[in-house]
Amino acid sequence: MKKFLPFFLFFTAHFFAQQVPTLTDEIALKLAEKPLHCINQEYPNKTAHVINAEKDAVLTPQQLHPSFYGCFDWHSSVHGHWMLVRLLKTHPNLPKSSEIFKILEESFEKEKIAEEATYFTKYEVAKSFERTYGWAWLLKLDEELATWNHPKAKIWHQNLKPLTDEILRLWKEYLPKQTYPNRTGVHPNSAFAMAFALDWARATGDKNFENQLVEKSKYFYLKDQKTPAYLEPDGSDFFSPSLQIADLMHRILPQKDFTKWLDKFYEKKSLENISQIPIISDINDYQTVHLVGLSFTRAWCMKGVAAALPKNHKLKKSFSQTADKFLANALPLVFQGNYGGDHWLASFAVYALSDE
Repeated sequence: MKKFLPFFLFFTAHFFAQQVPTLTDEIALKLAEKPLHCINQEYPNKTAHVINAEKDAVLTPQQLHPSFYGCFDWHSSVHGHWMLVRLLKTHPNLPKSSEIFKILEESFEKEKIAEEATYFTKYEVAKSFERTYGWAWLLKLDEELATWNHPKAKIWHQNLKPLTDEILRLWKEYLPKQTYPNRTGVHPNSAFAMAFALDWARATGDKNFENQLVEKSKYFYLKDQKTPAYLEPDGSDFFSPSLQIADLMHRILPQKDFTKWLDKFYEKKSLENISQIPIISDINDYQTVHLVGLSFTRAWCMKGVAAALPKNHKLKKSFSQTADKFLANALPLVFQGNYGGDHWLASFAVYALSDE
């Protein structure tokens, strides 16, 4: 903890003076160190693996998932990989780029990815593994590779295809059966996952999946009014259930329709509540630290909603300013806790700071 203190103090002073945090090369490098440290760190680990028989009980995380075994759990490893790809793509002169390329080269080995894809069919209950949070991050990773004009990215994208295809198959099979949305503030949140899936579908030209997602989004959320966001957050939320819905709906509705929908969706007391910075009582608690992530997700949702609104809308300026407030508060905290935040928060910071 002591070795982080000088940097933390510098970070706090720098960002509060700057007011609007940006993803500079310096900050990108500091954030990159988080997944660089944990992608090959096997333990501690939360595998979420269902033990089907005695022989399955002795499998290590790396045996289960040869590419995405580190960073405490599968989904955090996946979005840690996304983050490194993103930083290479947007900050090509990053000092540790050669180290990042080496790690990604090992993770995206064809044989390892093939084994990752096989996991979902090897065990009957595995078809719901990481549904739909991890699935969404896998598609975000694939989208990043698919839209990067780099020789390595083309190879890695091709190598990732069996896993992407498997996730896509499972999602297209599951979506028609999903009768109700999950409105939680943690991993199973449906609106978050569908927004990322929609981004992937549009980036890769999968019109069928895009149409499925648009129709299901309307079915789930189009009639929502007076959302009870005044009750947010729960004690371990890293999503705002209401803002994730708004972040999805601006993707599928024309500006005029979205504005009308949003005006009915939020009441004053809810808007006031979701604009408050979450209280972090114990940053070293693996669940309480989720609330740091909540600031990042609120920020990226508010930025997305603000960008979609017309110039004269009352929330356009306030959401933009509040998003900056969340970022300025949360970014120093990425470097203040323990492995409970270290294994995942940097990815959220990079996404919130990106020009998506």
